[in-house]
Amino acid sequence: MLKEIVRKNRSYRSFDGTHTVSRETLLDLVDCARLTPSSVNIQPFQYFLSCTPETNETIFPLTAWARLLPNYDGPAKGHHPTAYIVVCTDKNIGPNVDRFRTDVGIVSQTIMLAAVEKGLGGCMIGNYDKEKLAAALKLPENLVPSLVLALGKPDEEITLLELEKGGDSKYFRKDGQHFVPKRRLKDIVLGDE
Repeated sequence: MLKEIVRKNRSYRSFDGTHTVSRETLLDLVDCARLTPSSVNIQPFQYFLSCTPETNETIFPLTAWARLLPNYDGPAKGHHPTAYIVVCTDKNIGPNVDRFRTDVGIVSQTIMLAAVEKGLGGCMIGNYDKEKLAAALKLPENLVPSLVLALGKPDEEITLLELEKGGDSKYFRKDGQHFVPKRRLKDIVLGDE
């Protein structure tokens, strides 16, 4: 069951703009994340939740989507994410923000997997202007945006492809379909046979 959830957990870039995500759903996703292991159990994160059209449209233009797709500026109008969770590192708890990059990944992946379980999907966005985002969300100075999680009900299908050894791993779109090459298991496992 977990493997199927992982398989469905893709970087979606098109959402059903009519499907709302409630604050209660976002709280439940963060509740899953807060239970994950944390380096030295410091737990330096706070989470900015957005599920209103006004706040979502404040966040959206501050993000950049799908760098590998030429001439792509992100989801089309009507297909924007309908919720966001901004993972913020609290410098008062963890002053060395870079030290917690692994922890950011752990909590973010946990949120994404929990979202898939609820019939949602999302995209982890690391390409955004931290200062502009912090200012737009009126975050206190001690909170540093570490990752933006765009969420909603995906309205696109993503196909995984087996990647031949030495092949090109870049994702691509063809005839409106999104494809993601994945390295084969036999090409990534080391050690005893």
